[in-house]
Amino acid sequence: MEAVEDIVIAGAGLAGLATALGKGVRSLVLESSPTLRASGFAFTTWTNAFRALDALGVGDKIREHHLLYDRMVTFSAATGEAAAKVSLKMQGKSGPHEIRCVKRDFLLQTLENELPQGTIRYSSRIVTIEEDGNVTVLHLADGSTMKTKVLIGCDGVNSVVAKWLGLPKPILSGRSATRGLAEYPAGHGFGPEILQFIGQGFRSGVLPCSDTSVYWNYTWYPSPADGDAEESVAKMRSYVLAKLRGAKIPAAALGVIERSEMSEVVSSPLRFRSPLALVRGSISRGGVCVAGDALHPMTPELGQGGCAALEDGVVLARCLGDAFAGGHEGVAAALGRYAEARRWRSVQLITAAYVVGFIQQSNNVVVKFLRDTFLSPLLAKTLVAMADYDCGTL
Repeated sequence: MEAVEDIVIAGAGLAGLATALGKGVRSLVLESSPTLRASGFAFTTWTNAFRALDALGVGDKIREHHLLYDRMVTFSAATGEAAAKVSLKMQGKSGPHEIRCVKRDFLLQTLENELPQGTIRYSSRIVTIEEDGNVTVLHLADGSTMKTKVLIGCDGVNSVVAKWLGLPKPILSGRSATRGLAEYPAGHGFGPEILQFIGQGFRSGVLPCSDTSVYWNYTWYPSPADGDAEESVAKMRSYVLAKLRGAKIPAAALGVIERSEMSEVVSSPLRFRSPLALVRGSISRGGVCVAGDALHPMTPELGQGGCAALEDGVVLARCLGDAFAGGHEGVAAALGRYAEARRWRSVQLITAAYVVGFIQQSNNVVVKFLRDTFLSPLLAKTLVAMADYDCGTL
C-alpha cells in the first residue's frame, strides 16, 4: 500500500516549525525554497510570542542573544518631539511584559535545530490539492504526489492551502514596507528601547536586536512621485533617507539606514486578510487547516504577525497532540477547535493593526492633530495590550 503521512505542514516559517515541534506525532514539513527563508531580517517579539516560545522549550535560547526593552518612545516626524513614552516593564495579566527584537534567521534556525533530522524537505512546493476519502492528496511541482491524513497550510500570504479552503486573497492596504539590519561590531550606542517616528505619511522604527545589531523599518504610501525608488536597493535607500532627512529624525537613526544591509526584495506591498473573510470563511475543513500568514496576513503596525504565528503553532500542536489517537474524526474535530480558538484572535489583531496604521500614517489634518495631541500614547498602549495574551502550554 502507498504510504500515508500523518501530518504534512506546507511551509517552514514560524507557524510551520512551531507546529512541527508539538508533541504526539511526527510531521513532515514541505518547504518550497531550497533553504530556510528569513525575509524581513528581524521582528518585534512581544510577550505573547515569548510565552509561545517557552511552551516550545526555546525561549531562553532566544533571550540569551537579544536585548530586553525598557520602553517605547514615539516621536512626531514633523516636530521631532516625543509624542508618547510607554514603559515596557509593566505587569500584564499573566506576569511582566517582555519585548525584544529577534533576528528572524536566528529564530528559524533555533526552531529547526530542535526538530528531528529530516523533518524539513526543501525544494518541495505544493501546486494542487485534492481529497480522496479520509486523506488529502498533494501534487508537488516536481511531478510527485503524496497522501496525508492532516495538511496544515503555513505557506504564506499566497497560500495554496488557503485558496483550496476557499479563503479570498488578501487585500492590498495601499502601503508598502522596506527594512534592513545594521551591524555595529564595536557597539551601536542605542539604549534598550523601541524608537518610532510617525507622521508626514510614513512610519519608521529603529529597534536594537543586540548590543551590535539594529533593525529598522519604513512604511509609506507609494505614489508616482516616488520615481524609480524601487528599481534597486541603492535607490530605495536613497529614497528612504531623503524622506527622513526632510523630517525631524535624529542623525543616529539615519546612520542605521546608511550602513545597513537591505534585502534584494526592495519593498513589499502590505496586505491583510479581510476580518469578514475570517468570520464567514473556513479556517479548517476535515483534515486541512491554515496557520500563520496563510491564516491572518496583517499590516505590521502591531508587530504581531510573527508572534501570532507562534501562537498558532502552539495551539495547533496542542489540539493535534491531544486528539490524534482518536482517528480521523478526532483530528477533524481538533482542527475545528483550533480554528474557533484562532478565528477571533486573528480578527482582533488584523483589525487593530489596520486601524493603528491608518491613524499613524494619515495626512488628514484632523487625524494628524488628534494623533500628535492625544492618540499617540493610546496607540502605543494598544500595542502592549494586544501582546497581553497567553496561548497556553503543550
